[in-house]
Amino acid sequence: MSGINDFAFKIGTVNGTGSASANGLLMQAIFRMGIPVSGKNIFPSNIQGLPTWYEIRVSKDGYMARPSEVDLVVALNPATYAKDVATVRPGGYLLYDSSWPLDPDLVREGITIMGIPFGRLCVENFQGDRDRTLLRNIVYAGSLAALLGIDMDVVSKMLEEKYGKKPKLLTSNHKAIQLGYEYAKAHFTCPLPFSLEKMDHTSDSILIDGNTACALGAVYAGATVGAWYPITPATALMEQFKAFCDKFRVDKETGAHNYAILQAEDELSAAGIIIGAGWAGARAFTNTSGPGISLMQEFIGLAYYTDIPAVFFDIQRCGPATGMPTRTQQADLLSLAYASHGDTKHLVIFPANPGEAFEMSVQSFDLAERFQTPVFVATDLDIGMNDWMVKRFTWDDSYTPDRGKVLHKEDLEKIQKFSRYLDVDGDGIAARTLPGVGGKGAYFVRGSGHDKHAAYTEDSDAYQELVDRLKRKFEHAATAMPKPVFTLQDGADVGLVTLGGCDAAVREAADKLRAQGIVADVMRVRAFPFGAEVKDFFSRHERVFVIEQNRDAQLRSLLAIELGIPRDSMLSIVDYGGMPLTAKVVVDAVSKKLGALGHVPSTLGATNGVHA
Repeated sequence: MSGINDFAFKIGTVNGTGSASANGLLMQAIFRMGIPVSGKNIFPSNIQGLPTWYEIRVSKDGYMARPSEVDLVVALNPATYAKDVATVRPGGYLLYDSSWPLDPDLVREGITIMGIPFGRLCVENFQGDRDRTLLRNIVYAGSLAALLGIDMDVVSKMLEEKYGKKPKLLTSNHKAIQLGYEYAKAHFTCPLPFSLEKMDHTSDSILIDGNTACALGAVYAGATVGAWYPITPATALMEQFKAFCDKFRVDKETGAHNYAILQAEDELSAAGIIIGAGWAGARAFTNTSGPGISLMQEFIGLAYYTDIPAVFFDIQRCGPATGMPTRTQQADLLSLAYASHGDTKHLVIFPANPGEAFEMSVQSFDLAERFQTPVFVATDLDIGMNDWMVKRFTWDDSYTPDRGKVLHKEDLEKIQKFSRYLDVDGDGIAARTLPGVGGKGAYFVRGSGHDKHAAYTEDSDAYQELVDRLKRKFEHAATAMPKPVFTLQDGADVGLVTLGGCDAAVREAADKLRAQGIVADVMRVRAFPFGAEVKDFFSRHERVFVIEQNRDAQLRSLLAIELGIPRDSMLSIVDYGGMPLTAKVVVDAVSKKLGALGHVPSTLGATNGVHA
């Protein structure tokens, strides 16, 4: 890394000081220059006063994973100066606020330290503590524009778009940008050895976060009911859904809202609301994180046992208990797959980025109604709350929601008796009716023992018949779930298996491993239950690494339990500290484990007449 359109920089500030706007301005400006870019917001779980960092990676090759090293750190929080200095790669740069002297103990050999008096510039040019604090961020954005070669015309246009109707704010922001830009130009060689040059690699792309993408997918899928209880990092999903509904689900003539959004008293109630709505025929969902899933367990089991469709968005974070609410993880896999007590198995979808989050949100509602069961969309904080560059969303206007086997009045007239849980077709899916269809289609929903006719029972044979049908339905669903994504290479030495937000780092790692002579096939699992393609991938590779972000290798356990693959035959790579995965973590782990096994890369072995 480190060159034209190939570097990373990091800004260390204090949360609650308005730095998010400046960081977004920088990232958007780079994107508008046609250069692939990604951002990771590392923030605390309190409201104000603790350290926060924003990492921006520029990659002409389109790599979106968190950077393995940082070329430039902007240190604006004295409390983290020591950590910030240590973060800079050898030969890199540190930019700090020289309004206050830098402790000599923090000076580090091998890096270039630059000082700009951001605080003093703001005191001299702006009035009021609030303006000085907020505009300090815009001053450092101006300095970075000079140091990195960001197009100032692009920046100016963005300020016009944001503050065009607020002349005073527009003037002060323009002034702040120019202050930082001109100071850097006057005191340093600009641009730095790593910098930006315009490209044309973003014209078919957008910047969007996963929570917004999921909310938009729910709208396009036809969801009309949302119930939730606020929780980081999932809250924004329902907020965005409401914003979309306010725009697209309000009758223009009457002003009537064609949707219902309820903030429940807790997560259990939210689950009950959407299950009730699903039973009534609405497309309904809730959004939560791991602690919320824990509280929803009883209702999840009810929906599974009584064949009621419902969609659950789980934006995973670090657990257990409260854990680290603003850090990312993939530690809910087993919880989702087997949620609730008794024998339960659930449909789970794993998007890898906001683009897939949009598409799979739509799929989740179709799957929930087709199979009359809870469906979980499992993203994580990194996907949900960070901005990703993805291809522009497309939509087929001929889309028709898959409502599954729903019997209407005319259908009921053709049959002698309606039995709610009778499997006529052998696929485990019984036909359902919706309230109001008529007396013949009525049935009693009970979470206690019931038979195929929906009648109360404690008969062993009738109970087993019903739960066996649910198992048959789950197995049938494996053929309808999103298929794995494969990246296959000739002469592969090993296989890499991953899921969700790890995808960007793993694909980048595969490229870097190939440069080292290790050729890797990659399979990204996108759903549970697993299709036949997943087991086939393992059968074609002697050594397979399973890469995931949790301590206990939960994906590896699921593969072993469900597919019968010996657990110890899968080489586990886990990264669970709460930060988005980097390619370096994967490359180092694969290289180390292969070295311990005495593995000779095929491309190197060919030179020596040996094939691993």
